Amino acid sequence: MPREEGRKLIAQNKRARHDYHIEDTYEAGLVLTGTEVKSLRAGRANLTDGFAHIRDGEVWLEGVHIPEYTMGTWTNHAARRPRKLLLHRREIGKLIGATTESGRTIVPLSLYFKDGKAKVEIAVARGKRAYDKRQAIAKRDAEREMQRARAAQLRRR
Repeated sequence: MPREEGRKLIAQNKRARHDYHIEDTYEAGLVLTGTEVKSLRAGRANLTDGFAHIRDGEVWLEGVHIPEYTMGTWTNHAARRPRKLLLHRREIGKLIGATTESGRTIVPLSLYFKDGKAKVEIAVARGKRAYDKRQAIAKRDAEREMQRARAAQLRRR
């Protein structure tokens, strides 16, 4: 059987980029059961309510919804169980230092397969205030309007 190569995106947390200022990102492996891997290969996962925390020197991912595998039997997994993240001790130390400051949290940004192994991209993030979100939306809308104007101008030529 040929070995998988490259990166296959499973799920992305677009809400995290809207609700938080992303400061630092890390790539972590996941400890999964067989039915979780099969469900992920089917492209089913939801990172919206996910967060990570550090307990006893280990990083745990909570709130991520990986639905039960449809063809699974009694060996199926719980959809929102805590999952251990695999990181180097040095990276865990940096995360501990970053999250001890108030207002910072660890959020998952994306879940993907990299060379056949399930990975999650996590970020140290600081929550945005309501006016920051409004500014980001206004900036995005202004850029979209500029793109439309440029496209219309090119069509007229």
